[in-house]
Amino acid sequence: MQELTLELLTAKAFAPFGTVLDTDLAEKRMINEGTTERFHALATADTETEGGRTILSLFRGQPRVFPYKITMMERHPLGSQAFFPVTNRAWIAVVAEDEDGLPGPPRAFRVPGNVGVQYARNIWHHPLIAVGEPCNFLVMDREGDGTNLEEIGYPAPYVITAP
Repeated sequence: MQELTLELLTAKAFAPFGTVLDTDLAEKRMINEGTTERFHALATADTETEGGRTILSLFRGQPRVFPYKITMMERHPLGSQAFFPVTNRAWIAVVAEDEDGLPGPPRAFRVPGNVGVQYARNIWHHPLIAVGEPCNFLVMDREGDGTNLEEIGYPAPYVITAP
């Protein structure tokens, strides 16, 4: 088993996999007669391949038990997927580059509770990893025809020893 070290999430480090959704990095606009701050266009959905459409859902992730083994990865070839926490709890995003149609070695990012990520279309990632207690996420992804989920197991697990 190989141990994964949690990396600091930065827009540059995460760029090969998608976009960091951070209000500190967003274009800010005051709207509604100056009573509302809009963090404009945090993510742009890539979901229209093969007639797909964008949907917004609420996911409730149950906390993982650590040490936690990363035994598989998934990807969505027909659409991007954005996760934004609404419970303000830190969480973990695990991603991997593609190596000839298989996920390469994973990278794990500690994500602050007020920051989200958007996985680009066809990027290998691990399912949601909530930490400590159940966490709610707004999730923007694709609904529609076509096969939009691939799951591949690793021959040997990677482990995150502690959040």
